[in-house]
Amino acid sequence: MEDEIRVKIKLVSLIALLALVLTGCSFQNKPNRADAAHKYYVEKSETPKNNLNVIPTLFFHGGLSNYHGEENMVKAAQEAGVTNSVIRADVDANGKVKLIGTIPNNAVNPIVEVNYRNNVQLDFKENGRYARNVVQTLQNEYGIKKINMVGHSLGNTSIMYYLLQAAHNPNLPRLNKQVSIGGHFDGLDFKQLPIAIRQPPNLRVDNEGKPNKMNATYREMTKLRTLYPNKEIDVLNIIGNIGGNSDGIVKNASSLSLEYLVAPMAKSYRVVTITGKNAEHGQLTYNKQVEKQIINFLWLQ
Repeated sequence: MEDEIRVKIKLVSLIALLALVLTGCSFQNKPNRADAAHKYYVEKSETPKNNLNVIPTLFFHGGLSNYHGEENMVKAAQEAGVTNSVIRADVDANGKVKLIGTIPNNAVNPIVEVNYRNNVQLDFKENGRYARNVVQTLQNEYGIKKINMVGHSLGNTSIMYYLLQAAHNPNLPRLNKQVSIGGHFDGLDFKQLPIAIRQPPNLRVDNEGKPNKMNATYREMTKLRTLYPNKEIDVLNIIGNIGGNSDGIVKNASSLSLEYLVAPMAKSYRVVTITGKNAEHGQLTYNKQVEKQIINFLWLQ
């Protein structure tokens, strides 16, 4: 019960912070001249120090969270024996990446817990750049050719905007499998939020996941309908329903709108709906059913 209360407090705080930060700001934030050089730090392509024949899985946490929010799922993978290597990628507010730990030569299905120092980054393009810097750093260090990505809540914007920026960059590793958990692709249904990221009123999706209304973020992501790599990526969309077609924070319609963005080009696309008390938004990453679905999808199929 205490964990649930803490989660709800964090989510309410996030909503208030989003409203505070975005009020009076344009949707696409621009850096001040004074900090532009630092803010737009980008990892450069280098000759890999190693060449490991592995597919790392990157976990992206939600807003106002950190890598600790990923640890339960990672621990489940370790206990299932599907991975023997876990490292962390710390990303500072400028986007600079520091790898903590080492992927060994005998690694099996290594996991990378991505940790954002700025865990309420509201410029979603920056989230994509953060993710790209992590991928580039891993490539420089280990010569990886493919990656898997798992996102919870706000963490999904890192994946989507990474794909918008890098899906067809031949010099970057290819995305192999994508998992969304409680994604709010067409916004959150809170009146305090600016229209650009707020869920449109009376949102519905058709049988192909197309929403009847689209906010500014979602319209930008529709570019993925042509940019998404064709028949290369398997996609798993995990949503929670505690009643009323919602996980308590994200309406199912917003989560299900992922289908319209990626399914036409995806190699496969599947939705798993989790129900019951532990299907609440903040509890999904601690849910045994979610753990089982992720393990089977990423490493046993």
